[in-house]
Amino acid sequence: MLKLEDVAKQAGVSVTTVSRVLNNRGYISQKTRDKVNQVIKELNYQPNEMARALFRKKSNMIGLIIPSVAHPFFSELAYYLEHYAHLSGYKLLVCNSNRDEEKEKQYIEMLKKNQVDAIIMGSTVLNVEHYQNLNFPVISFDRIISNTIPMIAANNKKGGILAANLFIEKQCKHPAYLSRGLDGRHHEAMLANGREEGFIERYKDENIKVINFELNPFSNRLERLAEIEQFINEHPNVDCIFSSSDVIAAEIIQVCARLNIKIGTDIKLIGYDDTNIATLVYPNITTIKQPIEQMSEAAISTIVNKLEGHDVTLNNVFDVELVERETT
Repeated sequence: MLKLEDVAKQAGVSVTTVSRVLNNRGYISQKTRDKVNQVIKELNYQPNEMARALFRKKSNMIGLIIPSVAHPFFSELAYYLEHYAHLSGYKLLVCNSNRDEEKEKQYIEMLKKNQVDAIIMGSTVLNVEHYQNLNFPVISFDRIISNTIPMIAANNKKGGILAANLFIEKQCKHPAYLSRGLDGRHHEAMLANGREEGFIERYKDENIKVINFELNPFSNRLERLAEIEQFINEHPNVDCIFSSSDVIAAEIIQVCARLNIKIGTDIKLIGYDDTNIATLVYPNITTIKQPIEQMSEAAISTIVNKLEGHDVTLNNVFDVELVERETT
């Protein structure tokens, strides 16, 4: 395996000179710089990124901890975060926590050892001090960690109100809210709870009570379908369902198809996120659109500004909109 010394010997310069060329530090004549770069190319030398990071005290890497990249929302989020990180000269390290406290702790330690410049937290089950005592910027995504850590979120409560408004306009008087239960500590910090809050409050204005049903957080897909089927069978009067994600909405469509219940007619349905799945299933899902791309751009911009020593906005809340399709 080639070492820095091999490049230096071939180029006839010191190891320090090669290091300075690689890290663009200190004065090096253009002639020497060209010579070293030519040798690097000839030898196909690959610099040790960790060593360079230690030298520069900057790795140009951002860590992302999310519950699961398999979920369409987090998959799209990771895609856009990587895109805007790349445009800003950074690489993204993605970690799946599954909302497991021990995994989250291990990933934070791993990211520290890999000298990341910042962490985006999309999964928060540890105590606040685990994030406050880090010696690099941390921002949270759709979660409240503390009032000193920048947060990126959509207006979840407005999303719930928009869903209720459409159902009320459609004369739906027996509403239900379906979500997947959250496991672990600090689930109250998840701003997605605002979806339920806005939905219930708007229907309360109409003197109508919402049936609230939480799916088991540990259930697999088949078990969730069975839970949804049991709920629908036990509540035959429900004429509209607001689900906390497009994934759950798609599962509701599957269950209703099996039960010969017409979505859009017998039961109106609204999802949340406006991920790709909303238009990949039939009927296409009416949903509350989160501006995932703009939120991702803002997250990376906030990190870059923090790293450059600029003041940043702590609470970055983005507007949502209703996208009506075939399920209503």
